[in-house]
Amino acid sequence: MVALTQSLHIPTEEETEISKESSRILASHISEGVCHLKIVEADGSEETATIPAAAYRLFVDILTQMSHGNAVTIIPIHAELTTQEAADLINVSRPFLIKQLEEGLIPYHKVGKHRRVRFTDLMEYKTNIDAARSKVLDEIVTISEDLGLYD
Repeated sequence: MVALTQSLHIPTEEETEISKESSRILASHISEGVCHLKIVEADGSEETATIPAAAYRLFVDILTQMSHGNAVTIIPIHAELTTQEAADLINVSRPFLIKQLEEGLIPYHKVGKHRRVRFTDLMEYKTNIDAARSKVLDEIVTISEDLGLYD
């Protein structure tokens, strides 16, 4: 189980500035395979950490998001979410999400009396809804242009 609200952190202005500079520096050193980071403590002691390149890129992505003032959380792909966590993740109300579950638009299963939604299923639903929304907006723009509303 993943507790989204407990791990969510909105960066302060100072963290945003630090993240901006750090992401710029670290992004210039992305490589394939593994990356080596030297950690220097305040007392001058040093240690080197070896990090898979994928994790390093993820770290740079996190810093980039924080540099824009965005809150960041990490969710394992195989995670199962409560209905409240799922609703929060896609920015809808819990009653709306439950309606989507009951209509069969998002797969779920029950653990006892509680519904659980797989993260991958939720993201597939979000991708489909976003694509449908984009298509409708494109159609509205086309109709508006045909009617001369953008002249």
